[in-house]
Amino acid sequence: MKEKMTEHSMRLFEKKGFSETSISDIVESVGVTKGTFYYYFKSKEQLLMDIHITYIDELLSEQEIIISDTRKNCKEKLFVMIYMLLKSIKTKKSSATVFFREMKNLSDEKLAQILPKRDEFRNKIKQVLVEGIECGELRSNLDASIISFAILGAANWSYHWFDSGVEKTEQEVADIFMGMILQGIEA
Repeated sequence: MKEKMTEHSMRLFEKKGFSETSISDIVESVGVTKGTFYYYFKSKEQLLMDIHITYIDELLSEQEIIISDTRKNCKEKLFVMIYMLLKSIKTKKSSATVFFREMKNLSDEKLAQILPKRDEFRNKIKQVLVEGIECGELRSNLDASIISFAILGAANWSYHWFDSGVEKTEQEVADIFMGMILQGIEA
């Protein structure tokens, strides 16, 4: 039941927004009482927090597997991380949208639990970039910190447009992003 309420909530938050979705909307969509909601969640914000934690923890786990793969070089790891993020955004669109768009509705206390995890994800991308620079796979004059922000900015924003008439797979979009990152767009 908790998973069902979470799924319905994510779709409602995606469609209407967190602030505009009431607990009554959630329980009506699932067909349960408010008592059932409060059995599983202390508040609507706790439900939002659960969505955030689940989404970022899954990304961090997948990212760790990618980073620890000793068979891949830095460029390959970077590609797989971008692909993984795009795939997550496309296949888990409701949770991705809620994660990226509704963070503003978390209290400072809850945000203090999420922001370090987001920073950890970005820092692991930066770490792969630094390793690529140090081993000569990437240009020595790159600013790994700025590049990591740029990668996440491009990939994370895709929740806005990925299913809006874009006829590319996650793999194709990741290839395009990697081309921009590695070769730029200059002729």
